[in-house]
Amino acid sequence: MPDGPTITRLTPAALPAAAPGLAALLLDAVDDGASVGFTSSLTSAEAEAWWRSLAADLADERVILWAAHDGGRLIGTVQLRLETSANGRHRAEIAKLLVHRAARGRGSARRLLATAEAFASASGRTLLMLDTQTGSAAERLYRTSGWSTLGTLPDYAADPSGTLRPTTFFHKSLPVAGG
Repeated sequence: MPDGPTITRLTPAALPAAAPGLAALLLDAVDDGASVGFTSSLTSAEAEAWWRSLAADLADERVILWAAHDGGRLIGTVQLRLETSANGRHRAEIAKLLVHRAARGRGSARRLLATAEAFASASGRTLLMLDTQTGSAAERLYRTSGWSTLGTLPDYAADPSGTLRPTTFFHKSLPVAGG
């Protein structure tokens, strides 16, 4: 991956074919202890069904989904969840930034994050939010990518083993598109 991964936006039509690879990526993250909303009992079928359940949100553009590929292999993903309420259309949330363990340390997560941030800014979003397990490698990524800590909540989410862990919340202000 000399120039980094190829990052593409996944459409609702592409989701069924991508779902097995996305499921494998999610299972790898959960197996590695990532607190991303699932427990260690997650099965491949459940993970695939979860990804497929995003189709309507992708079609309505409430969620924008990107995939990173190294050659033909899916190695990462990130979601941008767009707020649709009338008083919140200036903000969005970064979610499920996942990079396969075998592909970490080569800038894929940083490129996925930058892609989502650029899209958000171009779409008129000026405020991004996200949360991650306190002390995780992801927390270090966000700190070094210009994100500001909002605060930490103890026992906010369980890790895959069911142990409650603290979560750090971050925000980032984006420039006004065209400004």
